[in-house]
Amino acid sequence: MTDFVLIPGMCHGGWCFQELTGELRAQGHAVHPLTLTGLGERGHLLHGGVNLDTHIQDVTGVLAAENIQDAVLVGHSYGGMVITGAADRAPERVAALVYLDAMVLGPGDSCWTLVSDQERRWYTDVVETGYAVRPLPFFDPRATPHPLASLLQPLRLTGDLGHIRRREYVYAAGWDGPSPFTPVYRRLRADPSWRTHALDSGHNLMRDAPQDLVRILLGDQAGADRVTG
Repeated sequence: MTDFVLIPGMCHGGWCFQELTGELRAQGHAVHPLTLTGLGERGHLLHGGVNLDTHIQDVTGVLAAENIQDAVLVGHSYGGMVITGAADRAPERVAALVYLDAMVLGPGDSCWTLVSDQERRWYTDVVETGYAVRPLPFFDPRATPHPLASLLQPLRLTGDLGHIRRREYVYAAGWDGPSPFTPVYRRLRADPSWRTHALDSGHNLMRDAPQDLVRILLGDQAGADRVTG
């Protein structure tokens, strides 16, 4: 049995992993789909101080409370920042990192510093309080505003992630237009310490390619570096 901890991207909650969660649990694994502070059913906790550190603590708190020792942390999009920070803060509890069309940041990076001007314009479309970014119109109706401070705060790391035995990147090759994650995928594909996968899917891999994700998460390496789906 493997413990999977699933971290959604901006404006989403644990609900976005529903099909993936069901598939993994049906095969006997423990799955923890998280909704981060200030989002979804935890939206009432939103305030100006909810930042990246808060979301990292959401993950490390679950690892400690559930006494998880060898977690596979899975982060979609913005969730890549969160799993990187959680692996740094609780290295003894994390065995693997899987990034789903996600940000892979280094020390001092933030979402704001790495994204394009187009995405920065989105980030500045905040709700009336100024605390959160509005969901984009095409998002799932369940999407909620995302804490702005989490996008502005630089990632603080105490060391590198060389202790993580397994690091994988799943690239969505089916974007309608250029993908902002293409440079990340190309960089990691050339790095022998990473294993990369490309799926013929849009950015919402959990909705569009759940069966492919199950195979990747359970260690099927046949599709690595090949567009499938």
